[in-house]
Amino acid sequence: MSRDSNYDHHISIFSPQGRLYQMEYAFKAAQSGLTGVAVRGKDSVTVVTQKKVPDRLMCPDSVTHLFAITPKIGCCVTGVMADCKNFVQRARYEAAQFTFDNGYPIPVSSLAKRMADLAQVNTQSASMRPLACIALLVSVDDEDGPSVLKVDCAGHYLPFSGAAAGPKEQEAMNFLEKRVDDMPK
Repeated sequence: MSRDSNYDHHISIFSPQGRLYQMEYAFKAAQSGLTGVAVRGKDSVTVVTQKKVPDRLMCPDSVTHLFAITPKIGCCVTGVMADCKNFVQRARYEAAQFTFDNGYPIPVSSLAKRMADLAQVNTQSASMRPLACIALLVSVDDEDGPSVLKVDCAGHYLPFSGAAAGPKEQEAMNFLEKRVDDMPK
């Protein structure tokens, strides 16, 4: 085996170097999808992603990485598509449950926190595996204005002026960092 085989079978066992190999595997699988970029403007949010149809016999309209969570929250996902669809379905459930319980739509920051909390729980238990999915949650809220938040498979979530996810994430982030002075604060 290429790694210490005693440390990569369970999610909750650290290697002597302090690494969780299962999390590294999840991040590597999440980087295997398509690249997505989200940029926050003064009063808008723009999301761009690639669209590749894996088979000529598939209907091109059925292939997408952009999903509506609520009427005001959208999501661009990259990674293993089955995990991405699970993430989107759970985000829709959490948003609907919040609206039912509180009587008003969920803010995107609360949804990102809840989804990150759920992703982080998957890193603690050996009975669950982390989802190989990275999500860019976007929203234009009446109170908070435009928002871009990134949620990864380890349970990190952060707000961004511009963010990228996928195999070309570093190149896209370098491009955005060069133009950060032009972005609204």
